[in-house]
Amino acid sequence: MTWALGHLVTLADPESYDTRYKMWNLEDLPMIPTNLRTTTIKKTQKQFNSIKRLLNRSDIDEIVVATDSAREGELVARWIIDKANVSKPIKRLWISSVTDKAIQEGFKNLKDGKHYENLYHAAAARSEADWYVGLNATRALTTKFNAQLSAGRVQTPTLGIIAQRETEIKSFTPRKYNEVTFKSDNGITFVWNDSKNNSRIFNKEQADNLYNKMNNQTSIINFIEKAQKKNFAPQLYDLTELQRDANKIYGFSGKQTLRIMQQLYERHKVLTYPRTNSRVISSDIVPTLKDRIKACSFGEYDKYTSKLVHKTFHLSKIDTLNSNEKRIYDLVTKRFLAVLSEPFEYEQIKMIAEINGETLIAKENLTTKIGWKEIYGEKQSTKGGNLRQGQHIKGQLLLREGSTLPPERHTEDSLLKAMENPAKYMEETDRKMAKTLQIVGGIGTVATRADVIDKLINGQYIEQRGKYLHLTRTGKQLLDLAPEDLCSPALMAEWEEKLLKIEKGELRKSQFISEIKSYTKDIVHQIKNMEETFKHDNITGTKCPNCDDFMLEVENKQSKFLRCKNQSCNHKKISIKTLMLDVLNVRNG
Repeated sequence: MTWALGHLVTLADPESYDTRYKMWNLEDLPMIPTNLRTTTIKKTQKQFNSIKRLLNRSDIDEIVVATDSAREGELVARWIIDKANVSKPIKRLWISSVTDKAIQEGFKNLKDGKHYENLYHAAAARSEADWYVGLNATRALTTKFNAQLSAGRVQTPTLGIIAQRETEIKSFTPRKYNEVTFKSDNGITFVWNDSKNNSRIFNKEQADNLYNKMNNQTSIINFIEKAQKKNFAPQLYDLTELQRDANKIYGFSGKQTLRIMQQLYERHKVLTYPRTNSRVISSDIVPTLKDRIKACSFGEYDKYTSKLVHKTFHLSKIDTLNSNEKRIYDLVTKRFLAVLSEPFEYEQIKMIAEINGETLIAKENLTTKIGWKEIYGEKQSTKGGNLRQGQHIKGQLLLREGSTLPPERHTEDSLLKAMENPAKYMEETDRKMAKTLQIVGGIGTVATRADVIDKLINGQYIEQRGKYLHLTRTGKQLLDLAPEDLCSPALMAEWEEKLLKIEKGELRKSQFISEIKSYTKDIVHQIKNMEETFKHDNITGTKCPNCDDFMLEVENKQSKFLRCKNQSCNHKKISIKTLMLDVLNVRNG
C-alpha cells in the first residue's frame, strides 16, 4: 500500500513539444500538439519513483485504485499508472468515507477498473482542454498587448463576477423612501404595510399624509396569529461554507482556511478530510458517532456533549493547536454537535395593529426549546407573548427616512458563494447551462476556488481593500480584451455538459478535444486581430538593465518587485528592496 501526494504527474509544458515555445511569441500561436504528453512533477519525483517500483514488482499482479471517488481522483491514479508504463489489471475501491466499516465493505466489493475508464477519459479531457485553451489564450493576450494577462475557464469568469457587481454598483441610482412605524411601550415595533405588504413609501407627501392621519390616534391589536415552528441545525460544513464562515467571522482568506484545515487533518488528526463537498453523515459513520462525541467532550463543549453521551473524554492533543487552528476547530466542532442536537423550537407570532384604518404588522418569535442554538450562545426570546387581541396599546408613532442602497462589493465569502452557484451571473439564455453548473457544483471545485481568488489578487486583477474585493484597471482591461465567452460561466457549463456525456459513454473524448482545438484556434485568431491596446498603470521610470525597456512595479501578497515591460525579455524580476540598496550603493560610491 502506498499513496500519492495529490498529482504526481501533470501535462508537459509547451517547450517539451518544440524549443521555440520557450520564448513567448505571438506568431508561434496557437500551440496545438496532436496529443498531449504527461510528465512527472519534480518536487514529488521521489514518491512517484517509489510507486513505480511497487507497480512493477513481479509479485504484484493486480492494482487497486483507492484515490478519491471522483473525476480528479481517477485522473491522479491513472496518470501515475500510465506514466509508470504498467498494464496490470485494475480494481477500484469506491468509498465515500474512511471509517473501518466503509473501507472493509469497499474491499469486499471492489469494482473492475474498466467501469471507471470513461470517468478517467472525462478527467483527462478537462485537463487537456484547460491546457489548450488556457495556455494559448494567456500567451496570446500577453504577447499581443505586452502585458501579463492570464485567462482560463475558471479564473476569467470569476473575475467577470466581480466586474458585474462593480457595474451594478456604478449604475445604481439611490431612491429616498419613508417608513411609518409604531413602537409600543413594551418594545415591539409595528411597521405600516399597504395592501401588497409593501412598507416603503417613495412619495414624501404620501408619507407625511399617512403619518398625520395616524398620529395621536388609538392603536388596537385586531389580529394575533400563532404557529409552532421547528428549525433544524444547518448541515455539516463542506469546505466552501467553512471558508465562507471563516472569512465572515475571522477575516481568513479561503486559502488560509484550507491550509489550517489541512493542518488539523494531517498533523493534529482531529478533523476528517477537508477537501470535500459532502455535507451529510453517511450511514457507515453512525456506529462511530458516540466515540466522535466523546472526542469533543472537553472544555466549553463538555456541557453540550454530556447531553448527547454521558461519558466524558479529555483530548489532550487539542492543547497543541494555535489560535487560528482553534478557531477553525471550534467552527467545525460546534457544527458537528449542532447537527446531532435537538431542533430549535419557537412560536412564531404575527400581530396586526390598526390605527385609524391603517394596518401595521409586527412579527415576534418566542423560544420554546433552545435546542442546537444553545451551542452558539442563543438566548431565550420572551417579547410579544403578553399581548392579546382587542388590546389597546400605547407607544410612539415615527416617520423614518431611508435610502435604497447599492449591492455590496464582493468579499471572499460572497465570491465563494457566487462561484458555487453562479446562475444569477449568467444571461437568461444560459439558464440550461446554469442547471448544469449546479449539478457539478459551480465554478471550480471546493479545493481550487480559494487558489483561483488568490491568483486573481496576486496577478493584480483584483485587490482587497479591507474585507471587500475591488476590480483593478488591469482586471477590467483583461475582461475587455479576453474573448467574451471566456469571461462567462456559460463556457464552463458547456464543457461540463460534454464531460458528463464522456463519463456516461455518450461522447468520445477525441471528439470533445477536436472541438477544443478548433475553439482554441478561433480565440487565438480573435486576439491576434484585435485593434485595442493595453494601458499600463504601473509603469516606472526605471529601465531594464537587460533590454533598456521601462520596468513595471508589481505587488503581490508577499512582496513588491520590478518586472521588465517587455514580455520577451529574459531579465529576472528585481525586488524593490534590492533596487533601493543598489541606489544607495551608487550614491555612496
